Amino acid sequence: MFSVYFLILDKISLKISKYSKHTTPMFTFMNPYIKFVNYPQNYNWFLELIMPHYSPFVKTISRDIYKTWSGETLINFKWNKYGKYYYSIIWIGFMFLLGCFTAAATIPQQYINDDIQKQLLIASIILGFIHLSFEIRQIIYDPIKWISDIWNIFDLIAFLLPIYTSIYWLQTNNRNIHLISFSCLFLDIKFLLFFRVFESFGVYFAIIISVGKQVASFLFVLFIIIISFAHTFYILLSPEPNFSFGEYTNNNDPNDPWNLATAYHQVFGNGTVDPNPFMIQPPDENTNMFEDFGTSIFAMYLFLTGDSSALSNWTYKNNPSLVILIVLFSLLIVVYLMNLFIGLLSNAIEKDNNRVSFLIQKAEILAEIELFYLLPHQRRWNEWFPKVIYYYADFDKTRQEIKEMIKEGEWNTDEFSELKQKLLHKLKI
Repeated sequence: MFSVYFLILDKISLKISKYSKHTTPMFTFMNPYIKFVNYPQNYNWFLELIMPHYSPFVKTISRDIYKTWSGETLINFKWNKYGKYYYSIIWIGFMFLLGCFTAAATIPQQYINDDIQKQLLIASIILGFIHLSFEIRQIIYDPIKWISDIWNIFDLIAFLLPIYTSIYWLQTNNRNIHLISFSCLFLDIKFLLFFRVFESFGVYFAIIISVGKQVASFLFVLFIIIISFAHTFYILLSPEPNFSFGEYTNNNDPNDPWNLATAYHQVFGNGTVDPNPFMIQPPDENTNMFEDFGTSIFAMYLFLTGDSSALSNWTYKNNPSLVILIVLFSLLIVVYLMNLFIGLLSNAIEKDNNRVSFLIQKAEILAEIELFYLLPHQRRWNEWFPKVIYYYADFDKTRQEIKEMIKEGEWNTDEFSELKQKLLHKLKI
């Protein structure tokens, strides 16, 4: 959080100096990461477009760096020099893709003619391939790193789906609503992801990814347990294989969808009920969700969310095995594991609810811009990639930070002892 003060407070102090004789005391510090942002001066221009060289900044994105003032000054310097401009261009380019595809997919046919719709789809294909080309360059550059970042996989889907949907639509003249729906969904969420460079939004995106990585193994265990219960219920409640949805079968199988379907009986004037139903509502695939293993898994997911309707077609009094399984699932999964999962989420959120996670995320965005959007010669501009970076620090904030470091035992006097002693003297510590 500190370089925000460096940049903003310095500007405030300059503004105050125009209207007041008093200014906030400031220190000028040198960033210790010398030549940290520089790229090799010798390079092949054409090879650099395909496999760009990397700087220490790109290669070393570490929490230890960005929890310090110096690390944050690097981020702010790069963002203000070129990052925000290129990021805006990328965002605007994506907005054209989003606008063209959404217009073609959403505007009713009576308000848009076929020629304009086709032009919008062609524009979506061209813009989609432009964005996709940068993702392909990233895959070629470092496939392992690319796969390990879930945002990259999401971006790839967000670009591929509209391209495929547009080509399919143009070739077949078939408006496939399923493809269009998912394409718009991914494009809309991709639009939302652009807000992660702003701190008020970026902290939450950083938490989502970091927490997801921490609880991934727990979710895998939970998934296996759910599949195990789904398998058990499938064996217990699946009907005999000779049933048919299209033809009524009269048998004693309690799991047959025809025996589980709603039946209507006639009530006579004397109050007796005809045991033979005179009308049966035809069953469907949802009458007994355990007749198929896939729907069995979905029924367990619904049970996990509190919807037990898939198990309500059986009488519990005559099915002790079913009751035992329901109780086991409720206690083990719904009560114990889900509350444990909530506790793990709470701990993980507390751990990553800080600006360091946001700065690491922003550093990765800047590294991507440097490698795949800047031209090779731009990465050698001294104004953008200087060997040494200086920054301002407010007197009070510096004093407060050094006191905190001394308290935590992080103030090492073995290195630069004379400089540190002078600093302490000036700060009156």
